[in-house]
Amino acid sequence: MKKNILIAFDDSENAFRAVEFVEKFFTPDCNVTLFSVFPDTDALFLMKSPELSPYFVSQKSSFLSFEDKKKELIRNALKKARDKLLEAGFESNNINIKAECRRDGIARDIVNESHNDYDIIVLGRRGLSAIKEFFIGSVSHKVFNGVKDNSILVVN
Repeated sequence: MKKNILIAFDDSENAFRAVEFVEKFFTPDCNVTLFSVFPDTDALFLMKSPELSPYFVSQKSSFLSFEDKKKELIRNALKKARDKLLEAGFESNNINIKAECRRDGIARDIVNESHNDYDIIVLGRRGLSAIKEFFIGSVSHKVFNGVKDNSILVVN
């Protein structure tokens, strides 16, 4: 029976390790979805929040340009990850790329995506220090605590 695998993906080394793990330990007939969540900087400017400093608002085009570049880097990384899976023998029609703007938060968006009939979620462990992880948490930790009906594999 084909397994449906969700790989939470960004352009980090940890995300590529998750892809490498899937290519080594799962059969190429599995369905794989590479899922990435883009930050939505533009939404900050639509809020008209008093917390936004005049400098931040005046530099809107610079921030949006930076976000466009980040999206381009992630799209290129997704293509590279897809190519890696193809080289490992996964079929093109079994590899899906999903990239969405952040809605509820990166971890919550991954948890929400996990409700779409996946058998397992694979993600890389973030390289935060123990103190930083204690105070701000990591995406992998938040996903681990948020997912209830799926197996989760955190790749180190």
